[in-house]
Amino acid sequence: MAYALQQLVNGLTLGMIYGLIAVGYTMVYGIIGMINFAHGDVFMVGAFLSLIALTGLGALGITAIPLALAITLILAAAITALYGWTMERVAYRPLRGSFRLAPLISAIGMSIALENYVQVAQGARVKPMAPIITGDFSLLTDGHFTAHLSVMQIAIVLTTLLVLVLFTWVVTRTPLGRAMRACEQDRKMAGLLGIDTDATISLTFVIGAALAAVAGLMFLLYYGVIDFFVGFIIGVKAFTAAVLGGIGSMPGAVLGGLAIGLIEVFWSAYFSVAYKDVAAFSILVIVLIFMPSGLLGRADVEKV
Repeated sequence: MAYALQQLVNGLTLGMIYGLIAVGYTMVYGIIGMINFAHGDVFMVGAFLSLIALTGLGALGITAIPLALAITLILAAAITALYGWTMERVAYRPLRGSFRLAPLISAIGMSIALENYVQVAQGARVKPMAPIITGDFSLLTDGHFTAHLSVMQIAIVLTTLLVLVLFTWVVTRTPLGRAMRACEQDRKMAGLLGIDTDATISLTFVIGAALAAVAGLMFLLYYGVIDFFVGFIIGVKAFTAAVLGGIGSMPGAVLGGLAIGLIEVFWSAYFSVAYKDVAAFSILVIVLIFMPSGLLGRADVEKV
């Protein structure tokens, strides 16, 4: 029982990280109908920026953990948001009116460019980091096994829930959210009604990149190791989570992330770890066969 509880805690934590990245996928898709396949590498850039910031602050003698994490979060989110803005202006905006395959090819190109850029700048070796947030709580003891809940796991879950609540409020209650929803429904009509669609789309990329930076910091603090290729692997799984939950739905993105995380962890715990990805993608296929729009997605209505 304690072993199963431990896997549940681990799965929820991993799922929250997937969900946080998946929100960025679903925001961009909801507005311009494009899958930003470079989003996983933006997450990777955010993780590296967090590592650089934490290392630099330590060298400057800033040892207070809350202060160092706050500064790191602000710096990483701001710089990663700049990456997102630049990527939208350079790689996506010029192709917005072209055939649908062009932005997809451009996104894959941006993904490869970011991976190679970080590989050249930071090296191909794995970058480790010593644990910063420590401490845990004992939940249940069953025989010789005790289930633990770490402070870092609590922080990841609370951060993801806070971000979900905050951006749900932004989308539903603010002028920016109304502009985003208008662009989602009919971008041309939104422009005719006075909404700056270019600025709205750019802000969406900026917000998605900032969320990816938050996820990158959480991933770095939790696992303590990153490399230049981690964005591709995590990005594919986060995209899968967004599709599973219903692409275009922020609660669906988090729900899909939780589902993928739990499937991976429980499969690894009770079956062969080599097939955990097969299990996750098989569940995705099964769900989409019976629910093509995902768990919380809405069926597309084609305009005629």
